[in-house]
Amino acid sequence: MTGSARGRTGASGYRERVPLVAAAVCPHPPLIVPELAGAAAPELDDLRTACDAAVGQLLAAGPDEILLVGDGPETDWFGPADYGSLHGYGLRRPVYLWKRMCSGAELLPLSLTIGAWLVGRSATDLPRRAHSVAADASPQGCAELGASLVTEAERRTALLVMGDGSACRGTKAPGYDDPRAQAYDDEVARALADADPDALLGLDPGLSAELKVAGRAPWQVLAGAARAAGGEWRGELDYYQAPYGVSYFVANWEPA
Repeated sequence: MTGSARGRTGASGYRERVPLVAAAVCPHPPLIVPELAGAAAPELDDLRTACDAAVGQLLAAGPDEILLVGDGPETDWFGPADYGSLHGYGLRRPVYLWKRMCSGAELLPLSLTIGAWLVGRSATDLPRRAHSVAADASPQGCAELGASLVTEAERRTALLVMGDGSACRGTKAPGYDDPRAQAYDDEVARALADADPDALLGLDPGLSAELKVAGRAPWQVLAGAARAAGGEWRGELDYYQAPYGVSYFVANWEPA
């Protein structure tokens, strides 16, 4: 599915001054890592394939760096040598953001840990940065963060946004069944397919929390980034399913 949205442009060619070249959205379930899924790994093969393709499409845009964004306990930057751990899920080796240096620390939240794992699968040697956004950040705060991430960037940047949808899709879901979840997720799917920043910024933080959505704040950072970059954006939604009662989306946004 594809769509487009118009952002802010200036008479002097605002887009040319903002180095956001592409964006992608992926989920961050630990079971996407085959070593953690064990015999159940094939159940998420389609999701893994879609995520790999989304990262590949980011790289095809020719960025100079990849910026990962995901939710966390607070809003913060992470250094290129920082890493995350999936030890609690059964994987004992660290997952590095980029460089393996003694200056790094185990700081990445789950969202960015899975994001780093996905980028690592591509074998790219591009520099990587990462920024978490507090799960309870306001839509305005998320939009402002997204704008700052692209307007302050000095290199052509590709944005990888990590986030899950509702966790209330059925009686076996982590949040049990909630009749509001389907409509919520459908709206997210439409917004991602249409590259619609206004729709993403319209997601209600309270309802999102009740539905145990882990992607609301990062998606709104994406919306702020696209608005600040300006011009028209084209969206493509390649995956929308709810295995295990949690909705996962994989999408790409590119300048139209």
